Amino acid sequence: MKNENVITFNRPDDWHLHVRNDDVLAAVIGDTSRDFGRAIIMPNLPTPITTRSMATAYRDEILNQLPDKSKFSPLMTCYLTDTTDPDDLREGLKSGAYTAAKLYPAGATTNSNNGVTNISYLDDVFDVLSELGCPLLVHGEVVDDNVDVFDRENVFIQKILIPLRARHKKLKIVFEHITTKQAVEYIENENPSCLAATITPHHLSINRNAMFQGGIRPHMYCLPIAKREEHRRTLLRAACSGDEHFFLGTDSAPHTKETKESSCGCAGIYNSPCAISTYLQIFEQADALGQFNDFASKNGPLFYNLPINTELVTYKKENKPLVFPNVVIDADSVEVFSPPFNLYWKKATS
Repeated sequence: MKNENVITFNRPDDWHLHVRNDDVLAAVIGDTSRDFGRAIIMPNLPTPITTRSMATAYRDEILNQLPDKSKFSPLMTCYLTDTTDPDDLREGLKSGAYTAAKLYPAGATTNSNNGVTNISYLDDVFDVLSELGCPLLVHGEVVDDNVDVFDRENVFIQKILIPLRARHKKLKIVFEHITTKQAVEYIENENPSCLAATITPHHLSINRNAMFQGGIRPHMYCLPIAKREEHRRTLLRAACSGDEHFFLGTDSAPHTKETKESSCGCAGIYNSPCAISTYLQIFEQADALGQFNDFASKNGPLFYNLPINTELVTYKKENKPLVFPNVVIDADSVEVFSPPFNLYWKKATS
């Protein structure tokens, strides 16, 4: 008889992760390396990672902070600007310094002010990515004061993504942390081999009401911002479908409580400690645990043309809800995401 309280799957990867640097990096990297085999590391540090030498140095910093005997592998990305050198990008991708390139529309999110102001400036960069078959990772929102913050993803599809894909038909694109019904349906209707999307645990767990329940909830604020319930339900359907175009990316983004709980708080949700438990709870509630291995462990590496992790991990369902303490950093702390339901799935010790 099948044990419904135990699940075993290939070690998962996180295809969208922020680990910051310095003290924050040291405090949070263990939460990811414990549960994931690899992670795509976001390059939006205060001084962004714009060259292959910077990427190599940042990777070394991450490796130096890993727990002893960790097999975790950080996969580095190039922060694109209006003046990105295509030749440096090509050499970085060929040498393995980069796994992908990241497109931030200037001003769209944390540390994105050095991002791209006009996507047409980067046609040579997109040609390099197309030539080498390496993905472009996009923060899919327009930055326009005339566009409602809840509509920025859909407008991005119409004004940026569709024209970009028409000009660069072989360009592999990951539409990161999608939040809308329109994004899901665009990917499903296109059904291309060169387009995929990541979905976060928080966008599968909450809708926009979570930011305002009983007052302002800064630890539920992220970008892209959570949307209406109908969008969350569509994301859930996509994630649980087994469709190869959708895979795990936590967008875990640590900010201290001091920077979150202020008159102008930072956008970002830190979910690394509870990410797998949250995803499993969601998939169980949707009666879709049979599709979890595809979403968490197979679809991502297949899109990136990387091997699937052969190591198997097991999670067991506990009788009591799990507790995830906040991460202490000096006199401050980072609050861990708390979904609106209890979590019971815990990694089994070997």
